[in-house]
Amino acid sequence: MNIEEVIGRVPDYETFMTIDEMDESTRKLAWDYPDVVTVFEAGTSREGHPILGIKVGNGPLNAVCFACPHPNEPIGAMTMEFLSRELAENAGLREELGFTWYIIKCIDPDGFRLNEGWIKGPYTIYNYMRHFYRPIGYEQVEWTFPVDYKELHFDNPLPETQAVMRLIQEKQPAFLYSLHNAGFGGAYWYISEDMPEIYDDLRAAAEKQDVALNLGEPEAPFLTEFSPAVFQTMGIAQEYDYVEQNTGETPVGFNCGTSSGDYASAHAEGCVTLLAELPYFFDARVQDLRLSDTSRRDAVHANVDRTTLFLTKVDELLQPVRPYITEENRFIKLVNMSLDHMKQGGAAKKNWADSLPEFQEAATVAQLFDNVETAAFYNGLSLALSLRAVEFEIERLEHDGTDSQEALSLLQHARHTASDFLIQHCEELESRLDYSVIPIQKLVRIQTESGLIVTKRIYERSQQEIHN
Repeated sequence: MNIEEVIGRVPDYETFMTIDEMDESTRKLAWDYPDVVTVFEAGTSREGHPILGIKVGNGPLNAVCFACPHPNEPIGAMTMEFLSRELAENAGLREELGFTWYIIKCIDPDGFRLNEGWIKGPYTIYNYMRHFYRPIGYEQVEWTFPVDYKELHFDNPLPETQAVMRLIQEKQPAFLYSLHNAGFGGAYWYISEDMPEIYDDLRAAAEKQDVALNLGEPEAPFLTEFSPAVFQTMGIAQEYDYVEQNTGETPVGFNCGTSSGDYASAHAEGCVTLLAELPYFFDARVQDLRLSDTSRRDAVHANVDRTTLFLTKVDELLQPVRPYITEENRFIKLVNMSLDHMKQGGAAKKNWADSLPEFQEAATVAQLFDNVETAAFYNGLSLALSLRAVEFEIERLEHDGTDSQEALSLLQHARHTASDFLIQHCEELESRLDYSVIPIQKLVRIQTESGLIVTKRIYERSQQEIHN
């Protein structure tokens, strides 16, 4: 397989696709290649949108790929847009890979529509935050798979999650590709089993596109690192144990399920799960391994203290309008979870840093950057969601014609305050960051190559088992 030729055919996408554009392209693919491609309805979203799936090829192994498990993560949708057409057109590639492919470009179309304010650009930190939407855990496809662990019991999968569950159960995939991406940072991967023979190839996939590796702090403190920028996929049990061990208390607020990879490991024997996390925005410090003049412990403590201070300001902004925020307001839910997590999660993180001797050593520039600047970027998303939550209630009252001048006045004041706060926050970030926007083509190339590297290895291993 000449992977370079394959990724060389990735178009120079200028923007991300909307849901309607994806659906139209999916149907056109089946029209163009009726002997190879079948479009099927994998399920229906909570708001009634058909979740279109694509079956390509007829290999002995099955692959299930689904993009936008979080609806603010469209890189994977473009990867599946390219890969589905490449597989349809390239019989040699299909044969050499040895898979039947089941592809969903967007598993959460309802949530994705709430991000369509930024996906056509301009690609700036402010525009991304201003139009950002991400649901709370129990409304995320990725984190609503059933689980029973200690005091955590979740068996309320979303209709979209059930669509993935059916594919896993019925197709028994050898490969599951849950296509995520980060907002800011560098490239890193999650894989369900240790495959040291492919890690250099994964890192090279990013490096050849001039996309930095994320070599700072891991996304979560409890992750198992297989190799630099490569981690073991996680389920909810690992986070539960981490909080329990570092607070001495039974974790509270765990009202979601486990991950797709965790579910696949229990319901599809031998399934390998891959996630390739890539950013839109990049600053070279994410891979700077020089030592800073701050200890890693102090960097973590600064992270917790700054996050607590920022979220406390967000909470204070919201307090006067809390009585007017309705249950159907989806924008506020993740903010509330972040505020609830602030105390217990912050204490756990500080205890974790205090308990490990290596945290007394100097932090690398990358680790310090993650704890300060990357954290500030993600804190801003809670503020942006708060602004959208306030605007939702203003629009509701104006649409309903509700005669409540006090409510409207308080909400309009909160909107003005939150808007100014968000602009100020983004301007401060812009002044501290030396960031660039990564072209979509490069990101699609990395995710495509990462998937091909892993599927090639899975197929080779299956052939070895047959011959043995």
